[in-house]
This record gives sequence, C-alpha cells and structure tokens, in this order.
Amino acid sequence: MNLKPTVYPFKARLVDGKEKNLVDYKGKVLLIVNTASGCGFTPQLKELQQIREEFSADDFEVLGFPSNDFGKQEPLEGKAIGEFCEVNYGVQFPVFDKVMIRGKEAHPLFKFLADKKLNGNLTSTPRWNFHKYLVNKKGEVVEYFYPFTKPTSSKVKKKIQRLLLENY
Repeated sequence: MNLKPTVYPFKARLVDGKEKNLVDYKGKVLLIVNTASGCGFTPQLKELQQIREEFSADDFEVLGFPSNDFGKQEPLEGKAIGEFCEVNYGVQFPVFDKVMIRGKEAHPLFKFLADKKLNGNLTSTPRWNFHKYLVNKKGEVVEYFYPFTKPTSSKVKKKIQRLLLENY
C-alpha cells in the first residue's frame, strides 16, 4: 500500500484560540483557502459559504486561513476576523487564526500544500489571497485553483463532486 503524505499531521489555531487537528477532518473533502478581509476577492467568502452549504450533506468542508501576506489586506486579528466573516458574509465554516502562507515563516500546512516534494502531488505557491487547495477524503492534496477562480464555478464544483464520489 503506497501511502501518500496527507494534511492530517497538521494542526492550527482557530480564531477562538482553540487548537484544531486536521485529522478531525479525516474522510472529508476539504477546500483550504487563504483569505483576507480587505481584498478585492473578499466577496468569495459568501461563495465559499454557499458551496459549503451546497455540499453540507456530503463529507465536505471549507477551511479558511486568513493571511496578511499579500498587500497587508488582513488587518484584523483573532475573533475580529471570525466576526467580520460571519457578519458580512454569513460564514459558518471554520476560520483559523491569521497565519503566514508563504516564505520561510509560512505555516507548516501551507509549506506542505505548496510543495510537491512535501505533498507528493503538486506545486502551487499562493501568489495572492483566496488561493484554493482541494484535498481528497484521504487527506491528499489533489488540485488547486487560483484566486480568480470562483468557489461556485462549475470547474470547482465538478472536482468536488468527483472527489465526493471516491471511496477511500
């Protein structure tokens, strides 16, 4: 059995301060997104919530990771980020504490997501906010989407649907 690297060894702090282990999402298809509250793509938070609701009966979850790496577009901290997302865009998916997503100080999860040498499947370093990584039910990184690809696009939905049908 060829075991590929997964997101499951990683953990991160939610905006409420609680530590969350990604192994808690085992068996779910994940859309992991770096977000920012002051970006031109910020309205995608609403679409991320819509796609979460569309697939909520299935094993699917969106994980939001705010970052200030691009244009200093995430000035908020901690619970204020979560409140902004919920009040302005109805976000109910997990929002994590602000992290760095590129460079030497990048969160280990994002180092893993961005580097084929680590994740075994693809290399795609975020170049802006709302870069999206798709993870299958086994925890393997299988696809990425650039910020200009809307979460509710047929391209994203079809990939999610295909992954939801896979057995693991």
